[in-house]
Amino acid sequence: MMTPSPAMKWLAIAAILGMGFIHVVEARDAFGDATYKGLLFVGNGVGALAAAIGIYRDQRSIGWMLGLLVAAGAIIAYVASRTVGLPGLPAEPDAWLEPLGVAAVLCETLFVILFIATRKARHDAPR
Repeated sequence: MMTPSPAMKWLAIAAILGMGFIHVVEARDAFGDATYKGLLFVGNGVGALAAAIGIYRDQRSIGWMLGLLVAAGAIIAYVASRTVGLPGLPAEPDAWLEPLGVAAVLCETLFVILFIATRKARHDAPR
């Protein structure tokens, strides 16, 4: 992985923190759905914070890799919750455009794109 530009680094930090903040804010409602869902939302926020700190400190494994795991996992759970449903919870097909959910997915997707861009730039760099 290449060293990202300062702009890319700060954009990634903002994206991952935005996603984590949204999940922490929504955790109370998630606990109302199922305890495990609330715990996942809180875990998402904690993981996002740890990833942001890792990115800030240029610790690639804890920053970028943890961020990818948290963001991609959240995207997968978002799609699953609206299609097949989560364990013990019915699918929510009418919730695709819920504003905070959309905002979180945008942050997650931006982070994944930035992760891929840093990986691609490394492979494209002259050796």
